[in-house]
Amino acid sequence: MEERALGRSGVAVSRVILGCGNFGGVGSSPAFFGRGTPKDVAFALLDEAWELGVTTFDTADAYGGGASETWIGEWLATKGPEVRDRIVLSTKTFNPMAEGADHGLARLRIRRQVATSLQRLGVERVALYLAHDFDPDVPQEETLLAFDELVRSGTIGAAGASNFTGEQLAEALELSELEGLTRYEWVQNAFSLLEQGDHETVFPVCREHGVGYTPFSPLAGGWLSGKYRRGAPPPDGSRMTQRPEPYASYVADEVFDGIERLEASAVQRGVSMAALALAWALHVPEVTAIVIGPNRVEHLDDVRAALGVALAHHEWAEIGGWFA
Repeated sequence: MEERALGRSGVAVSRVILGCGNFGGVGSSPAFFGRGTPKDVAFALLDEAWELGVTTFDTADAYGGGASETWIGEWLATKGPEVRDRIVLSTKTFNPMAEGADHGLARLRIRRQVATSLQRLGVERVALYLAHDFDPDVPQEETLLAFDELVRSGTIGAAGASNFTGEQLAEALELSELEGLTRYEWVQNAFSLLEQGDHETVFPVCREHGVGYTPFSPLAGGWLSGKYRRGAPPPDGSRMTQRPEPYASYVADEVFDGIERLEASAVQRGVSMAALALAWALHVPEVTAIVIGPNRVEHLDDVRAALGVALAHHEWAEIGGWFA
């Protein structure tokens, strides 16, 4: 699989990044710790992703209450140096590790959290480390100072920002330049055919400063896989039955119109709807790599198919317009 440089970090990532947010839970929500993808399936996904050519694994300290990092570490421990030396690990901090625990991007908390992440992952450093969200209660300068210390000590290779607005990212980049601190080298935000807001807000900042971009949820929580149908109840166990709030705005006729057009185009191309949606995201010029979070090994078949889909610019623009 092709690899690309991530911003100016000096780190190359595979064009598809395995998102491990459902290992042992459903994202960072304490209410779902112990649920989500079970350990045996997580190991199978890690194996299959590696065989596909995925060399970058994305996790966070709070995913599954620490289970995601722990399982990745246990998987790595079963592999030889030919695998361990090629894997690029990306983890994050901000969210609480348990109900009622502390959260945020204070300097001392970051230093504590990265230490526990390294312990769970069974490594001495991680190539990529992100602020998992913007912290309105901590000055950005304090957070950037913490990341700067971690980069200078060799604990992390580069720092990034997740769930930041264009304005928040621009402020952080300006502070880094003024203070001579490590800067955010890439952004990881929700982005898909159904979530294209960063086109106008974050992408101009990325282009101006040479910052990478690795969108998560390129299938919009399964909405672009054909899982949800007009007038039909959501499938049992789907995200719309577990955590529907982030996707409530998608329950609209114009969204179903776009989904049906996407499905028809996918059928014409002989691929799944999910594969075409992933291919569209991979063709976005600002996108360095996409983060995919499959729940089953067979979901990686859509990734294989997506890597083989070539879209001319006018085709890419047309598909994007169905959801604009």
